[in-house]
Amino acid sequence: MYTGAKRNCWKRKCLVFIMKIILQRVKQAKVIINSEEYSSIKEGLLLLVGFENNDQPNFDKIIKKILNMRVFNDKYGKMNHSILDINGELLVISQFTLLANIKKGNRPSYINACEPVRAKKLYDKFINLLKDYEINVEKGRFGAHMNLDFINDGPVTIIMDDN
Repeated sequence: MYTGAKRNCWKRKCLVFIMKIILQRVKQAKVIINSEEYSSIKEGLLLLVGFENNDQPNFDKIIKKILNMRVFNDKYGKMNHSILDINGELLVISQFTLLANIKKGNRPSYINACEPVRAKKLYDKFINLLKDYEINVEKGRFGAHMNLDFINDGPVTIIMDDN
């Protein structure tokens, strides 16, 4: 395990990783790239995902938590249903800016963000593991400039990591 001081991950191989997620309950969501719709979902969850060089992501734990989290309303308006209960959909977007460090100055630092080649592998693995479940999983294009068009239902927004 890497125990030395953290330095620029872009200049060295990331040795360990952590995953950060913004989960948003949506009525619908779509990704637009170059003025064209790239992917879309109806009711479900929009997941903004970033990887940091800290610890190996516990994909099993985080996927179980996402799929079983009761954030959808029952007939009484209480959040008692999971995405699996409502047959909802997932839209997964890679977003390294979740890892911004803003402790010094006015310009965000991404020194703790995992380097792009490794982050893409982790992103693809995460999506493939989600697809193992009986749920529609859509995604953005890794590294692309994307516009997101979505209706946040509630709004319900939850910040997660794999700890």
